[in-house]
Amino acid sequence: MFFYIILILVILQRLTEVSIAKRNEKWMISQGAYEVGISHYPYMVTMHVSFFLFLIVEVSTNNSGLSPLFPLFFLLFIAVQALRIWCIHSLGPFWNTKIIILPGAEVVQKGPYTFMRHPNYAVVCLEILLLPIMFQAYFTAFCFTLLNITILSIRIPIEEKALREATNYNKIFKKELPQK
Repeated sequence: MFFYIILILVILQRLTEVSIAKRNEKWMISQGAYEVGISHYPYMVTMHVSFFLFLIVEVSTNNSGLSPLFPLFFLLFIAVQALRIWCIHSLGPFWNTKIIILPGAEVVQKGPYTFMRHPNYAVVCLEILLLPIMFQAYFTAFCFTLLNITILSIRIPIEEKALREATNYNKIFKKELPQK
């Protein structure tokens, strides 16, 4: 029962985030922004939806219950959710689930973006690991961690290239884009 309560809360949070992302996308497009990485986005969405489906199936069929380290994992999960909210708040109208680039925009350097380039992706990685292991769904944790790493290995370079080309990203991070 506890699993389903947490699951419903996380799914409601995701639906709220999709609503925020749609609102932000609409505003950014109205300001002259454009989307990049369109081809991989459906795979990312499919991976995230499949994550929840696999999690439900594994938890429902393995009957293992809570992890013996559940209190620790749950506290970490709550901290990760707080970091997610901090990321969304820090990026404000620039936060999105898609890669939407506003030419000439200044790269956000506040909140967790003061400390690392992609804290929201770190949040997603940790969540994909923590949520399943809280309920001993190790297969889901392992498989979707690998799938997420694969998606991010495609997504992050596309995002960084677009940011370098259209914003002050190079100036902020003082790195030149590798030549191919």
